[in-house]
Amino acid sequence: MRETLTIAMPKGRIFEDAADLLRAAHFQLPPEFDDNRKLILEIEEEKLRFILAKPMDVATYVEHGVADLGIAGKDVMMEEERDVYELLDLKISPCYLAVAGLPDTKLSDVAPRVASKYPNVASSFFREQGEQVEIIKLNGSIELAPLIGLAERIVDIVSTGQTLKENGLVEYEKICDITSRLIANPVSYRTKEQRITELVNRLAAVI
Repeated sequence: MRETLTIAMPKGRIFEDAADLLRAAHFQLPPEFDDNRKLILEIEEEKLRFILAKPMDVATYVEHGVADLGIAGKDVMMEEERDVYELLDLKISPCYLAVAGLPDTKLSDVAPRVASKYPNVASSFFREQGEQVEIIKLNGSIELAPLIGLAERIVDIVSTGQTLKENGLVEYEKICDITSRLIANPVSYRTKEQRITELVNRLAAVI
């Protein structure tokens, strides 16, 4: 009898892209799967259980073993540094992390400030550039920070650049490309290795 795998997935665009990928790999997901408002979805025929979570929480669920697997953006993996295995680059929901701000502005010589919901990534990047900056953690609407004088730069996810443009901001530096990754709890990977390997192989075949 096949064991049930529990997979933590982020809500929103990554969820939609991941569902498309699972269907392409011939997993039988019902049509209502995409529009469901439930936080836990059971697909009995496939022996799969899905936990729908905020993107930043997926790796936490996987690390603590309440989910065997998870689908998380590389940005979250870089920021959180969780004790999980990264099994596969799913190559979905591509975007990138970048430094942005108002046009023609320089970092202040005295206490330059950078706002981001990725404080660890931002701090590491500027340290590598030899810049000492104060990092201000924000959880949303990062683009506001330069507009209201909270920070001179932001570090944020860029997909099309439209949000930056609409708020009068420009991109200064690209930090790295981001895609979504399949991650695993280390204990689950050992105890459910056969099932996880089967899922990984089916996904890898259609990426």
